[in-house]
Amino acid sequence: MSAPVSIGLIGAGIMGERMLRAILAQSPELVRAAGIWDPSGEALARIASELPDVAQKPDAAAVIAASDCVYIASPPASHLGHARAALAAGRTVFCEKPLAIDVADSRAFVAEAGVRGAVNFPFASSPAVAQLQDWAGGVGGNRRISIEVAFATWPRSWQADAAGWLDRREQGGFTREVVSHFLFLSRRLGGVLRGLQASVSFPEEGKSERRIEARLMAGDIPVTLIGSVGTTPKDDHNIWMLEGEGGAIRLCDWSLAEQRKPDGSWQRAPDALTQLEARPVALKRQLEGVARLARGEAHQLATLEEALNVQEIVEAILAS
Repeated sequence: MSAPVSIGLIGAGIMGERMLRAILAQSPELVRAAGIWDPSGEALARIASELPDVAQKPDAAAVIAASDCVYIASPPASHLGHARAALAAGRTVFCEKPLAIDVADSRAFVAEAGVRGAVNFPFASSPAVAQLQDWAGGVGGNRRISIEVAFATWPRSWQADAAGWLDRREQGGFTREVVSHFLFLSRRLGGVLRGLQASVSFPEEGKSERRIEARLMAGDIPVTLIGSVGTTPKDDHNIWMLEGEGGAIRLCDWSLAEQRKPDGSWQRAPDALTQLEARPVALKRQLEGVARLARGEAHQLATLEEALNVQEIVEAILAS
């Protein structure tokens, strides 16, 4: 049996802690936590209080030195600095999206990294997405995809601690943070994203976008996209739908796969899981993919090329 893959974590915010807990929940024969670092002493103190057995490292370099694979969950502007340092040390990289805030830098990084990196788009390991893939053959021809997202406020209530960057135009906004996941899903199921036409609204000075509309192609499938803030009482509303001449399938609220019946009503997958139920399943599958990535084996994770394609579309929407 292969030795467990040692994963070091850079970033102890919401995503860093979530991934750390997921690592600790896996079999120690699969993965182990090599240690964590964050420039925020407050964040590390929280981790020390709740997970005292996890090694805390003095800096990012120490995390990299202790790891087989480095998970990067710091703010986007710092992603590629850490990723390049990890690759230079011979490690693999598992990065939060987006790869960077500069598309040209992301393109250069993808050319440098080859197959030694992947990006954390959990739809790559989602049980609901697997169900959609099983159903997709019945949708028939003349396909089209629609994406709808809406939020009561931005950032969402549980992200308030990260509002300093999540609600700024430079690194934040719901298009980068949420819409990117559904663009990845369209890319994975449809093909390369291209042919964008879009509009965006920034009504509040210095703040992130509040509305977007876009049309594009995923392979040969047309995609329509709409996103807005303040248009729903829900913290987070989202629907991704694939329609064709033979029927329609959709993903609701991140994890609920549904199939349209002949009478127009929607039937949910019998084993559908809520987002809270599905998250640990997807995280386990993601970490299995990370272990394969670190060993140089084939994996299902979002590739750097897929993530770059998504980022190119996201940034083009925000620049429109």
